[in-house]
Amino acid sequence: MNPPKRYIITSALPYANGALHLGHLAGAYLPADIFVRFLRLRDKDVVWVCGSDEHGAAITIRAKKEGISPREIIDKYHELNKSTFERLGISFDYYHRTSAPLHHETSQDFFLKLLEKGDQFEVKSSDQLYDEDYDQFLADRYIKGTCPNCGFEEAFGDQCERCGTDLSPTELINPVSMLSGKKPVLKATQHWYFRLDKHEVWLREWIATGQLDGVQHHDPSTWRKHVVGQCLSWLDSGLQSRSITRDLDWGISVPLPEAKGKVLYVWFDAPIGYISSTKQWALENGKNWEDYWKSPDSQLIHFIGKDNIVFHCIIFPAMLHAYGNYNLPVNVPANQFLNFEGQKFSKSRGWGIEQHEYLEEFRDFPNKEDALRYALLRNLPENKDSDFKWDEFVDFHDKELADNLGNFVNRVIVLTQKYYGGVVPALDLDWKDRFIEIRAIVKKLTAELEAFNFKQASQYLMELSAYGNTYLQDVSPWQIVKEDPDSEKVVECMLFCLQVVACLSVLCEPFIPFTSPRIRKLLNLPPVQRGDWNNLWEALEEGRLLTPAGHRIGEPEVLFPKIQDRKDDSRALIIQRQKDKLDDIMNAEKGPEREPFKPEIQYDDFAKLDLRTGTILEAEKVQKADKLLKLTVDLGSEKRTIVSGIALQFEPAALIGKKIVVVANLAPRQLRGITSQGMILLAENEEGKMAFVSAEGDFGNGWGVK
Repeated sequence: MNPPKRYIITSALPYANGALHLGHLAGAYLPADIFVRFLRLRDKDVVWVCGSDEHGAAITIRAKKEGISPREIIDKYHELNKSTFERLGISFDYYHRTSAPLHHETSQDFFLKLLEKGDQFEVKSSDQLYDEDYDQFLADRYIKGTCPNCGFEEAFGDQCERCGTDLSPTELINPVSMLSGKKPVLKATQHWYFRLDKHEVWLREWIATGQLDGVQHHDPSTWRKHVVGQCLSWLDSGLQSRSITRDLDWGISVPLPEAKGKVLYVWFDAPIGYISSTKQWALENGKNWEDYWKSPDSQLIHFIGKDNIVFHCIIFPAMLHAYGNYNLPVNVPANQFLNFEGQKFSKSRGWGIEQHEYLEEFRDFPNKEDALRYALLRNLPENKDSDFKWDEFVDFHDKELADNLGNFVNRVIVLTQKYYGGVVPALDLDWKDRFIEIRAIVKKLTAELEAFNFKQASQYLMELSAYGNTYLQDVSPWQIVKEDPDSEKVVECMLFCLQVVACLSVLCEPFIPFTSPRIRKLLNLPPVQRGDWNNLWEALEEGRLLTPAGHRIGEPEVLFPKIQDRKDDSRALIIQRQKDKLDDIMNAEKGPEREPFKPEIQYDDFAKLDLRTGTILEAEKVQKADKLLKLTVDLGSEKRTIVSGIALQFEPAALIGKKIVVVANLAPRQLRGITSQGMILLAENEEGKMAFVSAEGDFGNGWGVK
């Protein structure tokens, strides 16, 4: 396999029905941004496309709930997510949207081309759930019911969000329409199905061996194990035809006269969005989009989360292969999931933080963009689920960005200003040999980026900074200048350290791109440009200083003020507010303190209690006793008088007919001259409010409670 001339990079299209949280950023967008920035620095021809996924039932459901149109929903969240990406330095070449006319045309063309093949689709009639009140078929997400696998009562028609089981609407127990709230009926309808089963043989060989049509297409050993494993597991289950149309009024119309009222299903049109986004970019930049999608000199790479593996490694490749002349992905470095403080992100619970919320709440936080990017980078769930924690956010910022990288850069700039007035001194030396260790670290960092190991690559960035710190400390020029202000050893030390800082200014650009230009400003060098990775490597191999003799550097500036220096500092308070918010959620869910459990008893002790169902027939207040009520209770075989201290909470008249549970074998007791023949069971909350314990359903009096 020859090196590619160009790259087309994609990231999963986010749904335009809500804001994106940090897990989304860590899953599909930050890794892609690092890789694309790296390619640009190596002067590669690369186009990175993405865009808003604006069709599907999730959007129409939200629109109905909010009483607005789907267009208002997608416009709002398209702009919000697009601008948030930009503010975080996510550098797409084009961010499109699937509601655009060009995308509709491209998707319909794709459908018709596959239809022309004659063997890629089959039309099936089936009974699907239908809402008679709204006179429409129900998409999977318009139906809720009880999951047959785990019993969750809020499962959707396509998946249970508690246990993760894939479902079909007819498998749900007690399905209910989310439009009318009523039970839907089954009604016959017709849909087009993509013949995935026709692609099973070549897909298996392509994924397992990298072979495609007898040619080595990619190296499967470079694919992540969980990606290959999930694909082969799916193939082992056998591929089935998959419906690509839906009865909906929002989406891309199926371009056939007999398909009135039907749209292309979102999973079919969404990945085609990568192609339409590239087309739009090409139109606006005078390029040929086919060079990137169809040329054998191009490589396609998808960045996604693990929930999209099957769509990008099986379904979309099958669509591309069926259409013909399209490149298939050479790698799909899917990340696993990022959790938040030990739990899954949950918008309904308020657990987590969305990307735009972070930017707003941390608006006064210096380097907020790179602080977040680096914390996520250090926690990237590349091969297993990982966890974002605020305490680690602080540690990564203070110990690595501030103490390691920021401290080294600051010391070098300060000392150069102090010893040489900010003008780089001259020294005739074989710098090529002196740069051996730097070259070794840069080589390892480059290899990790090429292998999509971004977390490890970032550690080599810090290793280079730590190497510079250690060297500076070992030489200790501040000690030498006391004895010999003109020492060549000091000159050598500062020139070497300035070269390390120059390297860091280039190498950190993919990871923390807001910091790179600040370091360049400290060195009085122009911002990093396309191809500068190559220029850096050439300088290291040639032994050429990037800050030559006579060059004047800039004034010192602290790159990363530490968060923990002052506990009352606004930056520390921002973090504390985030932690307090989570504590409030946990406390609210845990509820108030309960009284401690009583000492343990044996079953025989419990078995002595005779608990019976009963009904209150009469109720009256006990004279001269504000808290007591005298109750007459029907226990089926007999009626009993029971005195209970509930008069402050219940009016006697309201208790007539109340179903209750009674301790029937409690020894009689005299209360205010009345013989009480039992005890009523009640629950009491932390505020002292009481509620009766009763048997659900139509229970007669005198039944035993077990």
